[in-house]
Amino acid sequence: MNLSTRYLGLELKHPIVASSSPQSKSLDGIRRLADAGAAAITLFSLFEEQIEHEMALLGEMLDMGADSFAEASRYLPEPEKYHRGPDEYLALISDAKQSLEIPVIASLNGFSSGGWVEYAKQIEQAGADALELNVNWIETSCAVTGKEVEQRYIDVAKAVCGAVKIPVAVKIGPYFSSLAHMALQLEEEGVRGLVLFNRFYQPDIDLETREVVSSLDLSTNTELRLRLRWTAILSSLVKADLVVTGGIEKGTDVVKCLMAGAKATAVASILLKHGIEHIKHILADLTQWLEEHGEVSVSAIQGTMNQQRVADPAAFERANYMNVLKSLEEESPD
Repeated sequence: MNLSTRYLGLELKHPIVASSSPQSKSLDGIRRLADAGAAAITLFSLFEEQIEHEMALLGEMLDMGADSFAEASRYLPEPEKYHRGPDEYLALISDAKQSLEIPVIASLNGFSSGGWVEYAKQIEQAGADALELNVNWIETSCAVTGKEVEQRYIDVAKAVCGAVKIPVAVKIGPYFSSLAHMALQLEEEGVRGLVLFNRFYQPDIDLETREVVSSLDLSTNTELRLRLRWTAILSSLVKADLVVTGGIEKGTDVVKCLMAGAKATAVASILLKHGIEHIKHILADLTQWLEEHGEVSVSAIQGTMNQQRVADPAAFERANYMNVLKSLEEESPD
C-alpha cells in the first residue's frame, strides 16, 4: 500500500498533515505530533499583531533610553534599523527542523502587506520547508471595493513569492465573488498551494452583560461539503496543490478529499477533541478503506471525483441545489 503524496513539492509519507494549532506552538507539541504519525506539521501562526507589538515595545525602550541617558543613546540602533523580529518563532523553526525528519511548514497570519516579505525571508533562512500565508482581514469600509480587497491578496502573494525560494501556500476563505478566478490569480503570482478553507471565527453577544464575546467552535465534518465542492471544482481548473482543512474527522473524510482532488488534508480540531494520537486512527481508517476497495495507492484515487471526471459535473453547481429542493418536496408529507 503506497500512501505517499506530494504537496508543495514535498514528499509526504501519507496525506494527513497537522494543521496550524496550539498543539504546534511548542517544540514538545511538534515532537508529539510527529511521533503520532503526522506526515508534515504546520506551525502555529506568527501573527502580524505580535510583530508590531514587539517592534512598538522596542521603539518605546529606545526612546526612553534616549531621554534618560543622552550620552549612551549613540550606542543604541535606530528602531528602523533594528529588526529584532519574533526570535522565538524563528528559533522554533530551526529547532523543529533539527528534531524532525518530516517537513516543517511555517505560517504567517496578517492583514496588511507591510511585514510579510521581511519575515517570510527570515522564516526561509530559519529552515522552513514551506510557508503558509494565512491572510485574514475583515473589510468594513464602504469605500473599499471587493476588487480592492482581492488585490490585497494578490499583492501579498506576489511580494512573498518573489522574495523567497521555498514554496508558498495561501490559506483562503470561501467568500470571494469568483473563487475560481481568485485561485487562478494567486497561482499566476507563484502560489504553489491553496488551503481550503480558513475558518473566520465569529463573535457572539452575551445577552446578560451586553458585551461582544469571542466564540470558538471546533470544526466538524458537517463543514466538509463546502470544501469538497470547491476542491472538486478547483482541482480541475488550477495546477496549484489543494489541501482541505476543516471537517476532517476520520479516514473516509480523507478519502473524499483525495477523490475530489486534494493532495493532502490538514487536521487540528479533531486532535484538540480527541488528542494527538487520533492521527493514528485516521491513518488506520484510510488504509483500511483503500485495502477494502482494492486500491494500491493514494495517487490512484486522487482527483477521480473532481468536476471534470464525474459523470454529472453539474452536481457541483446550481443544478444540484434544485435537485435537493425537489427531493425535499417529494419527502415532505401532504
